[in-house]
Amino acid sequence: MIAIDVEWKHDFAAEPVRLVSVLDPDRYELRKLEFFRDGRVGFSDGKRSALGTQLGTLPVPELYAINADSQFEAKEVTLEAFETLWSLHVPCGDRLG
Repeated sequence: MIAIDVEWKHDFAAEPVRLVSVLDPDRYELRKLEFFRDGRVGFSDGKRSALGTQLGTLPVPELYAINADSQFEAKEVTLEAFETLWSLHVPCGDRLG
């Protein structure tokens, strides 16, 4: 498993500006956080979600392919960094484990 952090540079008020996901070995999302300009954070783990956040239905492209589009800036982050964000933004009753 890997975790990725993607900044999405756009002017759409209703869309997230940052997407942080944990991917399985085939690059399908297992969990996702979406950060919005106004401070809201959506999440999904495939069973539960908030703010309309949903896991992708296709594998996530490799980082070089994401970064080929100038509106995105993607990088790999540690699973520990993802878990820290998840713990901060997913209410206790909605956490896994």
